[in-house]
Amino acid sequence: MTATDRLTEMLHLGMNTALVIHDPSNILYLTEGYAGEGMVYLTAERKAIITDFRYTEAAEKAAPGFEVVMTDTDHPHEKRLAELCRRDGVTELRFESNYLSVDDFENLRAAVGEEVSYVPLKKAPQTIREIKTPAEIVTMRKAAAITSEAFEAVLPKIRVGMTELELRLELENCMFRLGAEALAFSTIIASGVNGSLPHAVPGTRTLRRGDMITMDFGAKVGGYCSDMTRTVALGEPSPEMRKVYSTVLRAQTMCEAALAAGKNCFEIDRLARDYIDSQGYAGRFGHGLGHCVGIDIHENPRLSPSCHDTLKAGMVITVEPGIYLPGIGGVRIENTCLVKENGSEPLTTARKELVIL
Repeated sequence: MTATDRLTEMLHLGMNTALVIHDPSNILYLTEGYAGEGMVYLTAERKAIITDFRYTEAAEKAAPGFEVVMTDTDHPHEKRLAELCRRDGVTELRFESNYLSVDDFENLRAAVGEEVSYVPLKKAPQTIREIKTPAEIVTMRKAAAITSEAFEAVLPKIRVGMTELELRLELENCMFRLGAEALAFSTIIASGVNGSLPHAVPGTRTLRRGDMITMDFGAKVGGYCSDMTRTVALGEPSPEMRKVYSTVLRAQTMCEAALAAGKNCFEIDRLARDYIDSQGYAGRFGHGLGHCVGIDIHENPRLSPSCHDTLKAGMVITVEPGIYLPGIGGVRIENTCLVKENGSEPLTTARKELVIL
C-alpha cells in the first residue's frame, strides 16, 4: 500500500472530495520521493503534482505514479488547482490549515471558488507518518549510522585551542564524507560554560582543558533525519561534571530500556525527570525527554510532561535527557531509537560512556 493509499483510506475520501498538500515534508512522503516545489492534489481517482517548469522533469522521475501539471504565467498553482477541482467535480477541498498562511489560503479560495467547502486536514498526513515503514527504517538506519561513525571520526580532531565553529565544520565534513546528503538541522556545539545552553549556537569560544563539550548533530539520507548527542571531556572533568555525566547517562539508559509499544510518553519522560531530580538537579532538566524523528527532525508524538500519547511499534523517537548548570556547563546524551512491540532498538550505535580526550 502506498503512502497516498494509506492517507485516502484513513480519510475515507468520497468521490467529490480532494486534498491539496503544500507542506514539503508531506509532499515528499506522499509522492515517495519528490522534493521539489509546488503542491500535491489527491482524490480517490487522481494523483497530481502541480509545479513549474524547473521541477516538472524531476517530478516525473521521482514520482512516476503521479500526473505532473505544469504552471505558467497565465496559469499559476492556484489556477491549475481550480482547473483540476472543476474537472473532478470537487465539492469539498481539504487543506493544511496548520501550514498555509492566511494570505495563501485566501488566494487558494479565490481561485477555486466559494461553491467548494474547505475542511482542515488536521495534520492527517503527519499522523500516518508517525509509523515508519520497513523502507523508511532502512533509510533512517543509514542516517543514524553516519552520525555514529562521524562521532568516532571527529574525536581525534578535537584539540585545545580550536573554536566551536571549527569543531562544527570538522563534524559536518565527516558526515558529508560518510554519505550524508544534507544536515538534519543546525549542528550544536556547546563547550565549557556554554554547555548550560541546550540549543547553544557554535561560536568563537576556544576549547579549553577540562571542558565538557556537547555535540548535537544529525545527517539526512533520502530525505530522512538522524539525531544524536554526545558530551565528551577535553581532559579530566571536575568531580561535579563527572556526577552530572553519570546521572544523565543513567537517566538515558533507563528510559531507553523503558521504550516499548503501549507505553505512555508522559510516563517515560517522568522516569527521567524523577531520577534527575532525586540526584539533586531538580529544575536543571528543562526540556522534553525526546521527540519522534522522520522527514522532519521534530515529529510527534513526544516524550514530554504534556504528551499523553501511547507509543506504537514503528515509531522512531529520541531519548535525550540533559542537565544544565548556568555558569558551569552541561551534559546531554541522545540516541534515536526504533520502538518495537516488546522494547526498542537504538539506531544510534556510538558509545555512550564518558570519553576523556
